[in-house]
Amino acid sequence: MSTVIAATIPVSFTSGAIEELHRLMSEPNFDNQQRLRVGVKGGGCSGMTYVLGFDAPKEEDELFIFEGIPCCMEKSHQIYLYGMTIDWQGGLNSRGFTFTNPNASSTCGCGTSFAV
Repeated sequence: MSTVIAATIPVSFTSGAIEELHRLMSEPNFDNQQRLRVGVKGGGCSGMTYVLGFDAPKEEDELFIFEGIPCCMEKSHQIYLYGMTIDWQGGLNSRGFTFTNPNASSTCGCGTSFAV
């Protein structure tokens, strides 16, 4: 596999997201060979859906580390995600990761899909 280390970090994470990701990575069954995959896929009510989960790096990925969190992203996804901030909401009414994407022209009500 010939992965590339990103010269710049394409996305950022809030302190809440970093804390939650470190918590997930400290779980007993966590596979340390995986990286946090940040990406997009077609679908959702606005056209594209965010991808966020732990996965093995692929050949087309660029790798980066943010606050000790090893991440990977397909280089072709950066056009949609560059400058995005990922947050963690732990409240009763909204729980989960949220995305603030400066490249999105519109987002759905739940915030998990977007259009460019």
